[in-house]
Amino acid sequence: MPTPRDVLTPEFLAMLQTIAETGSFAAAARASNMVPSALTYRVRQMEDALDVLLFDRSSRQARLTEAGAELLSEGGRLLADIDAVANRVKRVATGWEPQFTVSVDSVINHATVMELCAAFFSLNPPTRLKLRDETLSGTLEALISGQADLALGVVTDAGSMAGLHREPLGTIRFVFAVAPHHPLAQAPEPLSDEVIREHRAVVIADSIQRGGGISIGLLPGQDVFTVSGLPAKLDAQIRGLGTGFLPTCIAQPYIDTGRLIVKHAERSERQLQFSYAWRRSGKSGQGRALQWWLEQLRSTITRAALLGERAATPGMLATSAKGRTRT
Repeated sequence: MPTPRDVLTPEFLAMLQTIAETGSFAAAARASNMVPSALTYRVRQMEDALDVLLFDRSSRQARLTEAGAELLSEGGRLLADIDAVANRVKRVATGWEPQFTVSVDSVINHATVMELCAAFFSLNPPTRLKLRDETLSGTLEALISGQADLALGVVTDAGSMAGLHREPLGTIRFVFAVAPHHPLAQAPEPLSDEVIREHRAVVIADSIQRGGGISIGLLPGQDVFTVSGLPAKLDAQIRGLGTGFLPTCIAQPYIDTGRLIVKHAERSERQLQFSYAWRRSGKSGQGRALQWWLEQLRSTITRAALLGERAATPGMLATSAKGRTRT
């Protein structure tokens, strides 16, 4: 007796679709170049293997039962998946990675990342794209551990790490900002470390999975409010829940409208260098998805937009990307 695996094949599922489309066993047999008895026998094989009735035989029309309609629906999805897998396997053989993962630090402009993703998808690649939200040393760790193929917004110097390539993205300036109703808003400047230490700092949790991670701008003994990412840090400081350094490119609109106030501290304003990194290629060389992303990152416009230095208008990066890419 056949098993479900014996009958849930592309051939049987396609036959089921033909019967449903033609409306009768006889018409389906003609469309499939089969004799009616052979087609009827195969339908019974499916029903026996699944232990259900797929068609209502009380009328001359081939009417699907509820179970048959469900199998037809799911079978259509299976056939579409099979076609997609065949297409992906064929195109992966041309050098495209099955999946390409990008770890994106919270300091990176996500609207620009999405513009790049849209440009990538417009190529109709066989590669599945995955984004990982990371922070601080977790951005690099995802790359080192093999959980990502490309890291955007690396703070740690990846150039000295074996097996990695690193290129600069640019520099981001950070300012010390507080809400207008925060006690430090009226404090005399420049703010000393002793004065700042008396107030809670809003910090972003390092997303590294192993080790203690790194902290930036935190004073010893200072009360801490830890949040998951840069948007949450910005929101917390606007609400007056704490203080801290924020990227100028992100804080400036709120500074312009008075929702944040820049305070000068004795410590100099911070400027951090950010980069992007990827693993060195093996004998097979770089995959085409990695080649595409690295090609986009060679653009000064793209790098500036990723750091929020200029706005990426819809289609701007996509148009530029298409013009530089061969498929």
